Amino acid sequence: MVAALAKKLISPCNAYMPTTHLRKLIRDVANFPKDGILFKDITPLLKDPAALSMAVELMANPFRGKGIHAVAGAECRGFIFGIAVAQALSCGFIPIRKRGKLPPPIRAVTYDLEYGQDTLEVRDDAVSAGQKILMVDDLLATGGTMRACVDLMKNLGANVFGATVLIELKALNGRAALPGLEIHAPIVY
Repeated sequence: MVAALAKKLISPCNAYMPTTHLRKLIRDVANFPKDGILFKDITPLLKDPAALSMAVELMANPFRGKGIHAVAGAECRGFIFGIAVAQALSCGFIPIRKRGKLPPPIRAVTYDLEYGQDTLEVRDDAVSAGQKILMVDDLLATGGTMRACVDLMKNLGANVFGATVLIELKALNGRAALPGLEIHAPIVY
């Protein structure tokens, strides 16, 4: 029912309506997690069942019927949306975890964040060579986390088809870190 509602709401004459409501539920938190960072808090959106359903549909819709085998998302907000998008696309989910959370054998990548460094890991058997993977996260900023996730999937032989995020911070130019990747973001700041 939500998918049908999303398709009805997203017509050429009223495409702004769903995202206008969702934007109202995203709050800015200054200087978090450190000074100079403006954090986009999605907690109010997550507690609103209709908004959460709409967000997932808006993220999943461009990838329906594209033959996606699995969705991959990084801990932790990538899990929130990744599992929901995987369910909407009737495919599996691949968890990309922080260091030390998965049993071996694993693949790992260390990458730079806007405010430090982190390491992500995935199980060696997470994907089969050639599987079509959709990357999912809540936000695309500088592209560091998404780039690390894409690299992990490609190192396992996956075909990374595209990425969908709820929010894109356009001024931080995260797309530049992901050349050639189809990226979808319903909300752009």
